[in-house]
Amino acid sequence: MPLRLIRLLCDAPWLNRERIVAWGSVLLIVEILLLGFITLYQNGMVAELTEHNSIDFVSFYAAGKLALAGTPALAYDQSAHHAMEQAVTATGTPYQFFFYPPVFLMLCAALALLPYLVSYAVFGVVTLTMFLCAMRAILRETGCRWMVPVLAFPAVFWTVGLGQNAFLTAALFGGFTLMVDRRPIRAGMLLGMLCYKPHFGLLVPVALAASGRWRAFIAAAAAVAVLVAASIALFGVGTWSTYFAAFAGSQSVYDSGRIDFAGMVTPFGAARLLGFTNAHAYGLQTTVALVMAATVALAWRNVPGTGQRAAILLSATLLAVPMALVYDKMLLLVAVAWIIRDARESGFLPWEKVVLTATYPLCLLTWSAGSNWQIPLGPFITAIVLLLCLRRIRWRTAGRDSLCPIPMGPRFGGIGAPFPVAGAHGQARPAAAARQAAGATP
Repeated sequence: MPLRLIRLLCDAPWLNRERIVAWGSVLLIVEILLLGFITLYQNGMVAELTEHNSIDFVSFYAAGKLALAGTPALAYDQSAHHAMEQAVTATGTPYQFFFYPPVFLMLCAALALLPYLVSYAVFGVVTLTMFLCAMRAILRETGCRWMVPVLAFPAVFWTVGLGQNAFLTAALFGGFTLMVDRRPIRAGMLLGMLCYKPHFGLLVPVALAASGRWRAFIAAAAAVAVLVAASIALFGVGTWSTYFAAFAGSQSVYDSGRIDFAGMVTPFGAARLLGFTNAHAYGLQTTVALVMAATVALAWRNVPGTGQRAAILLSATLLAVPMALVYDKMLLLVAVAWIIRDARESGFLPWEKVVLTATYPLCLLTWSAGSNWQIPLGPFITAIVLLLCLRRIRWRTAGRDSLCPIPMGPRFGGIGAPFPVAGAHGQARPAAAARQAAGATP
């Protein structure tokens, strides 16, 4: 019985398309109901509020309002910025920080032209649509059912609930990985647009240099230069000076825990959550970042397939940067999509389907596990996905005799395309054994 259970989990033939969509539907409904309840509660419709609440989007909107008023530099003055946040929401709302460079102010100013709630809705719908388009291209999907498990991923819940820009970040990063081999100039332009979150580009130069993709590198640099020049033309050089001064002080905000360590999904956040000092946490983060840089360089230099290179870059980035929160796990979902695409072509390895499915409940529990029990699930989940990528590379380079994937079969389906199905006894046979059984010479 235990052996049979292990085989069922190892090959997971029961993880077919219908179950994945059905379970995704249940999770999505639960998240929608939870989001609706939180919205009603925070607006005082469930119980009388003792204090006001706000979401991250109010930070973007207030910064845009200050830019439209001709005072963009005040977006980096916490007193003035907080006053504008309260003006567009309610007096007494807690402060939401704004440490984005002035290139992001251009988008914020455009959003601030609309009423607050309309702006929030437009921003969410447009960026979510961009993200879904990128995911559809990665997964090579048709129809709509594939969107159910994608939308059920917990980072989607956090991004919508907080009004964050993670959909936009994931769409641009996903588009870059899609185009970097075939259309390097366009890929570089998409990468350059990510300069509103410059730390997420930490490992990209390593990847591009290691693989010799200089056209994408130059295109990204040109896109950044154009966006910076446009922001200077609109808001002046002084806004950039104010931003750099504010950015220099942002480290004290992250170090102090004013942004909850339980919500961080990086090694730094994990170390601080476990009680380590800032010095030790930054030492750990630096070590991990160096290891991730070496991993990305080796992968992008030696691995031929786009999917595994992209998945490694995305997951390694989440481990390399010191500041990433639960909604930034959208990048991990893009990495998972690339793994699924690669597995459809070559077969899923043993345990792979179960582990990928397990990322959903683990991501959903990340904040509560950190807040209630000081368990840093965030970087652990990312590390598991990265190990899956490295395992695939090892299987490809070591030869298929040592680790044979579960072969493709017509009966079972994955997210929009067939999952592979195990052999007649629930376990794929090694290639050498299969040849011997067929009478071939090993």
